[in-house]
Amino acid sequence: MALQDDNAYLVARARDGDGAAWAKLVDRYSGLLWSIARSFSLNDADSGDVVQTTWLRLVERIDQIAEPAAVGGWLAVTARRESLRVAQRRGRELPSEIPDSSSPGPEQVAVARERLGRVAAAIHTLPQRCQALLRMFALAPTYADLAAALDMPIGSIGPTRARCLDNLRRKLGQ
Repeated sequence: MALQDDNAYLVARARDGDGAAWAKLVDRYSGLLWSIARSFSLNDADSGDVVQTTWLRLVERIDQIAEPAAVGGWLAVTARRESLRVAQRRGRELPSEIPDSSSPGPEQVAVARERLGRVAAAIHTLPQRCQALLRMFALAPTYADLAAALDMPIGSIGPTRARCLDNLRRKLGQ
């Protein structure tokens, strides 16, 4: 069964109160929602509020979803709008540190942190759209969801990502 068909089925089941369908939707899209909130430089609490509000909006409006198969795009647009509302209301804050994947030895940890710091600093110098695209790319289940989250045509995702990565490589001197 294709992902879109699967989403339509999950939305239909969730409308009927199926907890397992809700859990699968939450599992599938929470990472994307968190990444959208983070792309607006929201702190942990505000990002959590955005994610919770987005899910609440789906609960409130699940019967009004015109295309259940495209629920990922609906969630992404809702999260983007809510993130913008929160960012405007509270003012942008500095992004929190990117968690590092610590290695067993102290030398490996230091090298990993230095590399992560260089990459984070280089990403921070990219245009905002590139920063958001690169942060969300790994978490978006489909290109359609990513396109909805970034409010850009689906056909632009690949070429834009390639340009952003080339720009990042140049900044890192690779």
